[in-house]
Amino acid sequence: MTDRDILADHVRVAVEAVHDPELHRPMGELGMIRRVEVRRRGRARIEVALTTPNCPLAERINRDVTAAARTVDGVTDVDVELTTMTPAERDRIAVADPAPPRQVYAVASGKGGVGKSTIAANLAVALAQRGRRVGLIDADVWGYSVPQLFGVHRAPVAMNGRMLPVPAHGVALMSLGFFVPPDEPVIWRGPMLHKALTQFVEDTHWGELDVLILDLPPGTGDVTLSVLELLPDAALVAVTTPQPAALSVAGRIGALARQVGMPIAGVVENMSESICPHCGTGSALFGSGGGDQLATNLGCDVLGRVPLDVDLRQAGDAGIPVMVNAPRSPSATAILEIVDRLRPVRRPLAGRPLSLTPTG
Repeated sequence: MTDRDILADHVRVAVEAVHDPELHRPMGELGMIRRVEVRRRGRARIEVALTTPNCPLAERINRDVTAAARTVDGVTDVDVELTTMTPAERDRIAVADPAPPRQVYAVASGKGGVGKSTIAANLAVALAQRGRRVGLIDADVWGYSVPQLFGVHRAPVAMNGRMLPVPAHGVALMSLGFFVPPDEPVIWRGPMLHKALTQFVEDTHWGELDVLILDLPPGTGDVTLSVLELLPDAALVAVTTPQPAALSVAGRIGALARQVGMPIAGVVENMSESICPHCGTGSALFGSGGGDQLATNLGCDVLGRVPLDVDLRQAGDAGIPVMVNAPRSPSATAILEIVDRLRPVRRPLAGRPLSLTPTG
């Protein structure tokens, strides 16, 4: 064995320990490191087989592999060639069942048009920016908007019979919008929708999540009930506007939560005021007091008030969450404050069956 061969072995050990940022497992274990060789003067050449074509995390993988190879004494330069696994190679990867997320938040509203999906999307990004591992399920099956809000319109890739969520801005995403052509209506009955949501929850490899956020459809229909049955430990985040007239509608989702024994994490008052883009002055275009009254009725706290500003609207149109597009805007600042007030909430044991399955 030559000195180059020995050095190549050391490089292989280093790069095979690098974790894939999507599956959170070592690349060597996943079979991603196809070839490692060292040429003259310590120049390392590494072939990495990505699990998916057009992988959005390719740049990060390239950077991480390069950094790992450079830690080996004797390596002077690194060339990384990115290729793609064959379907047969992907199928050989054993995708283990991950632990359940530590906290599930169901973002809901009594009716549409209150900015619920925008709040859900930006809460997810803000949590990721705080270092959490976050997943977001777009359960608003008729009014799905997560693909537009994140600027992502590609279908998830299947691996070993399970789907991989689509990563964007640090968040793992799953939405019916990834599977339906643009502008095509979803004309599905309840059983089909329930099956799709079950696949999003149970047949998707989410990896190890700290937080899973659900963007529920407005109202209290069958889809909402199906999601809550699939994830019974979810805590409700109720989104409303300041208008007192919206209280009776928003209160329905709180009544549903009480009926199914669902804990309430708090209330988010969206569009609390409109911020003038010229002078920065806020005005209560939609009234005031709605969030406080709803929180009183539900017996919980107001997590925060998100103003309506130009940055929030432009971010939604551009397909880039405001937490990324304008992180210092009034709306982004308010969302960060909400994230800092969120606390883990667990469903009380009273009135629910206890699982007899060992937890380890």
